[in-house]
Amino acid sequence: MKNGFRQSMAWLHTWTGLVVGWILFFVFVTGNLGRFDTEIDRWMKPELKPETASLTQSVDAAQQRLQSRAANAESWTIWPATNRDYPNLRVRWEQPVTQASAEHSGMTQNQNRKRTEEYLDPETAKPVETRATGGGQLLYKMHYELHYLPRTVSDWLIGICSMFMLVAIISGIITHKKIFADFFTFRPGKGQRSWLDLHAALATIVLPFFLMMTYSGLVFLVLTLFPSNVAANYGLSNDMRTTYNHELNATPYEVERADQAAPLVNLSSLTAVAEQKWGSGQVRTIEVENPGDSNARVRVTHLLDDTSRTNQELVFDGANGALLGEFSNQSNARGFYDHLLGLHRGLFAGWVLRWLYFLSGIAGAIIIASGLVLWVVKRSPKQLKQEDGPDFGHRLVEALNVGTTAGLPIAIAAYFLANRLLPLDLAGRGNWEANSFFIVWLLALLYPIVRPIGRAWIEQFWVAATVFLLLPIVNAATTGRHLLHSLQVQDWIFAGFDLTVIVTGLLLAWVAIRLSRRAQQAPLSARRRNASHLPSAQEV
Repeated sequence: MKNGFRQSMAWLHTWTGLVVGWILFFVFVTGNLGRFDTEIDRWMKPELKPETASLTQSVDAAQQRLQSRAANAESWTIWPATNRDYPNLRVRWEQPVTQASAEHSGMTQNQNRKRTEEYLDPETAKPVETRATGGGQLLYKMHYELHYLPRTVSDWLIGICSMFMLVAIISGIITHKKIFADFFTFRPGKGQRSWLDLHAALATIVLPFFLMMTYSGLVFLVLTLFPSNVAANYGLSNDMRTTYNHELNATPYEVERADQAAPLVNLSSLTAVAEQKWGSGQVRTIEVENPGDSNARVRVTHLLDDTSRTNQELVFDGANGALLGEFSNQSNARGFYDHLLGLHRGLFAGWVLRWLYFLSGIAGAIIIASGLVLWVVKRSPKQLKQEDGPDFGHRLVEALNVGTTAGLPIAIAAYFLANRLLPLDLAGRGNWEANSFFIVWLLALLYPIVRPIGRAWIEQFWVAATVFLLLPIVNAATTGRHLLHSLQVQDWIFAGFDLTVIVTGLLLAWVAIRLSRRAQQAPLSARRRNASHLPSAQEV
């Protein structure tokens, strides 16, 4: 540390942030969209209508459908439309399955079981046909699954990036000794100084959120990053993780099937008992184990209303309806773990707190993007003085900055457009929505290679603005549910989505306009710099 401790921390902050910055930007943006994954799901399944059925009507319809369609299943799960997370009645059943029989439409294989899900009309107990789509859930899962990668690989990659992020945050705190002064400091129009002020001011504002999300994200992956914790107590056998998870998530009153037929009690009578204890609208799920068997068990769970991620449960005998017990699966051993994960996911949050999460996530993405841009701005004067111009590494960082910061919004808008424009009967339609996302993003990443950097920034922000502003028009043309109609019928999901993408498009257009004006006002030498191309594909 010949340059001093703080200077060493500044170097560490710069390079740990740069190495994984583009992946972290993707993680923050897609994860942040998960704050409204349910609303995005609703928009991407326009066939589903808002529900007004009572809990009793919904549960009766679900039981009727499951008894006719899955009487011999191992388990049922019913999600009544009682809260924001479950706006439409949905059912699932699981059965043992062979590899060959797991290929049917609508079914996925999970170890040795096949799982089938349906949305139901509570008035008719018939399934509601919806378009195949990844919805908001797929966008949310991208931030930790990275979509195409095996889960083990993505867990390690996200874990390593998160550790780099934690180091960058801590070293950044040490570097900025005037952290509270930074909160009130922003000097626009000052080049590198302005980027540094933006980076430091936003980081100061959302520092607690940034630390919490990064650290709790690492806690999510603790068993992947530190498998010895489990191996020390459960050995190194192939099934040690299965044994560990079974003990960790074990619940009381689990029984084996008795293989003696017995009619299942009316489930709505059990949810009525739950509402007497918890109040109206507090039922989250109804889970049935061994339906149609004398050893049937029914678990009615309470809504998630705090950070613990745990449910209060009422357990009933499914054959006679007797209440066997009430418990919570929260334990002292996992309390800290559950609360951290609950804070990370934010499922407990109401509308105000959910928007605070969302706005903090946007600030986090801007912090990462401004740090990446600052790296280029800081080194540009020296790079431009070189006889052959900026070196390959500098230009590569510039190109990745454009393709990630301006290109990712284009890819997200393309994902939404694909939901409306792809044929409804297209095989693998949900996968093609995701493919559209990554194909467009790849083109955005390649675009700065064949265009001047300055022009690429402006053009990609204009494309992003245009595509977002097109979304309400395409939605109206393909579904008939335009913004005025949504406002008239008080369909706040569709109205909110349209208004959000319009505001996003206008903000992106404002950025493009600002960049265009700055380019016109730049000195001639800078305009010549922006007119130069990156290396060709052969040179790369």
